[in-house]
Amino acid sequence: MKRSRFTEEQIIGILREQEAGVPVADLCRKHGLSSPTFYKWKAKYGGLDVSEARRLKALEDENAKLKRMLAEAMLDNVALKDLLGKKMVTPAAHREAAAYLQTTYEMSQRRACRVIDTDRTSVRYQATRPDDGALRERLKALAQERLRFGYRRLHVLLKREGQIVNKKRIQRIYREERLTVRRRGGRKRAIGTRRPLELPLAPNQRWSLDFVSDQMTDGRRFRILTVIDNCTRECLALVADTSLSGGRVARELDAIIAQRGRPDTIVSDNGTEYTSNAILGWADDTGVGWHYIAPGKPQQNGYNESFNGRLRDELLNETLFRSLPHARAVLENWRRDYNEQRPHSKLGWMTPRDYARALSGESGDRAAQPGGSARTPLATHHHQGSNQPRTLVMAG
Repeated sequence: MKRSRFTEEQIIGILREQEAGVPVADLCRKHGLSSPTFYKWKAKYGGLDVSEARRLKALEDENAKLKRMLAEAMLDNVALKDLLGKKMVTPAAHREAAAYLQTTYEMSQRRACRVIDTDRTSVRYQATRPDDGALRERLKALAQERLRFGYRRLHVLLKREGQIVNKKRIQRIYREERLTVRRRGGRKRAIGTRRPLELPLAPNQRWSLDFVSDQMTDGRRFRILTVIDNCTRECLALVADTSLSGGRVARELDAIIAQRGRPDTIVSDNGTEYTSNAILGWADDTGVGWHYIAPGKPQQNGYNESFNGRLRDELLNETLFRSLPHARAVLENWRRDYNEQRPHSKLGWMTPRDYARALSGESGDRAAQPGGSARTPLATHHHQGSNQPRTLVMAG
């Protein structure tokens, strides 16, 4: 609004001169006015004194201010409605929204920040983040190779390659590339407190057995016997076949013992293969304690159940098996990778093989000291009988 060069006092004085009898033409010539301006003043200020004129001017200014505020509020309301479909959570989203308001509604940066209720410093911030293109590509390649690995395990693999990167940075890139592993729906589990499993303190102290089923591309089904060392978390065997009897399980255990040594205890469920006469006779002959979990309580064999979940999630659900030899080859490769390459979260991100070597080094140091315990001898064919009772007790 153009500001007048005459104050209220001067305007009232000019009007008083006209009321005193001075012609309008002379007043306009004297003060440098036009006649329309004079009559406009007379219509607005005629009959008012100086105080009333000032009050009228103040009311006009306040009215103009209120109109301007109302117009700005309506514009802000329209702009906010336009941003309803945009998520404004991160600073980057705030910067994008502020730029949109400045471009579309010709707002200043200060006003745009006020509308979206954000700090101007975050909008003005210029990122100084280093280029992570190579790291991003390597992370995507690893995620493509390990489809069911989360960002924590991928971070461990990157550290092995010599890339010292903050885990939060890996998590950010992992989310930006949308590499998040999709969770598969699981069954409902009972709610309640359970006694935790006792953790074995040495290799071969306790093994656990279980079966996993799958099928080949032609529809034929096969079973996989999984054998786990509960201390080192090593997968000792993945035996695949269309049929696995108790005698076959006993032969596979003999083959593992020949390479690794005899376990103190084996944990399994109450399947017909494990309760057969072949397994009962094998346990008596070798002196291995066999522990059966309570029926309907798979959590008592939690180590093997957890391993079976990883096996199905990372291999069985991701692979099409053409034949039984193909399945055996793929399972053996995955078993070696699991033991020698895959970092385990419960072992401090060490592999089961490295953890077993670390334990064997510690046990060797203890055995070299006075009072150290020697390794449990293997059972031989000359072993006569067993002090283990024939009837095996099930855990309740």
